[in-house]
Amino acid sequence: MSDVAIRVENLSKHYRIGATQDRHDTLRDAVTGLFRRRPSSSAPRTSDTDLWALKNVSFEVKQGEVVGIIGRNGAGKSTLLKILSRITEPTSGRVALHGRVASLLEVGTGFHPELTGRENIFLNGAILGMKRAEIDRQFDEIVAFAEIEKFLDTPVKRYSSGMYVRLAFAVAAHLEPEILLVDEVLAVGDAAFQKKCLGKMGDVAKNGRTVLFVSHNLAAVVHLCSQSILLNNGTISRFADSQEVLDLYAAYLEPVHETILESISEREGSGDVRFLGIRIANDSGNGAGQPHSGQSVNFIVDYEAHCKLHSGKVVFSIGFYNMVGQPLFLCRSDFGHFTSQNLSSVGSVVCRIPKFPLPPGRFRMNLHCEVNGVVADWVRDSLYVDVGDGDFYGTGRLPSRQRGDILVDHEWFTQIS
Repeated sequence: MSDVAIRVENLSKHYRIGATQDRHDTLRDAVTGLFRRRPSSSAPRTSDTDLWALKNVSFEVKQGEVVGIIGRNGAGKSTLLKILSRITEPTSGRVALHGRVASLLEVGTGFHPELTGRENIFLNGAILGMKRAEIDRQFDEIVAFAEIEKFLDTPVKRYSSGMYVRLAFAVAAHLEPEILLVDEVLAVGDAAFQKKCLGKMGDVAKNGRTVLFVSHNLAAVVHLCSQSILLNNGTISRFADSQEVLDLYAAYLEPVHETILESISEREGSGDVRFLGIRIANDSGNGAGQPHSGQSVNFIVDYEAHCKLHSGKVVFSIGFYNMVGQPLFLCRSDFGHFTSQNLSSVGSVVCRIPKFPLPPGRFRMNLHCEVNGVVADWVRDSLYVDVGDGDFYGTGRLPSRQRGDILVDHEWFTQIS
């Protein structure tokens, strides 16, 4: 009997995008698209383009292996998992999965919003083909892992995103699938829960089950996955030892100081606010080229809204990470005196850091927006930046980056008795 759990052969996925044919990921996108720019039916389809989200992808994963999948936004990671999960049909090629498959691709995937947490546990188990006795055996452990005991009989439509993901992961990991597919959704949870999830995935692998793990947290990928796949523009650039793949990935990432985000499909949120782009500028509003340690830096974020922003609480944030995905610091608009009362439906917000606290090196940035506590848009790896030399301390000296990723303004003095 073959020990291959997942076999992918010449898998391709094609989309046609253009001025008169938009790709809609959700019903919300489709409906709001009706009220946006509508070109004349007589206009030539000159801007139509062919997009190959995946092109001739082939690989095998053996039973009990934990394999990471990494790549830039738009590389095809989520498309691959959606095809493996039977959510999306491939354009060509074939997939063979040997074993029961559980997928955790989006918060609440497979949940019925009107049903309670308890009812959804049994529903998901039934979808996986499990008998009630099997679900009963795992039920208490699922509830304890998800930490939702008080809300077990509450409809999941009233759950926060964190509660959703805790229950969704607990169900997917405990109902004994032979193959577990996990996308970036774990990032919704807090640090303690992420650590618990990573430990559970390790336990799943030790029990001989197969895991495919898509994540921007490269440190977690190296820790959990012995091998990884690097996707680049829909094709496999390397399938090898995780550290080797991560080194190659870092070499691919060219720093940019302005990026357009409107067409990026790998994002999360309700769509009430959507990021269009981000750029770096100096205090005069001109392009800064690159930020420098200790200097003033402005991050200008362009957005469009599909709801009334002035009537709710809107929070913008930029998260800064090192190249293995470890968080360094976070700038949130509600940490200061920012108000959303004057926000227009299309506009820009500026995050000014008067003394940039990162040493020379390459870093990653995430963009996040929430409206009334609900995630509206979340784009990871929105920008890769190379930070230039700067005299942060005003002494002409910069510490080695091996001592840490954050520069902190401080002073020393002698205490007089």
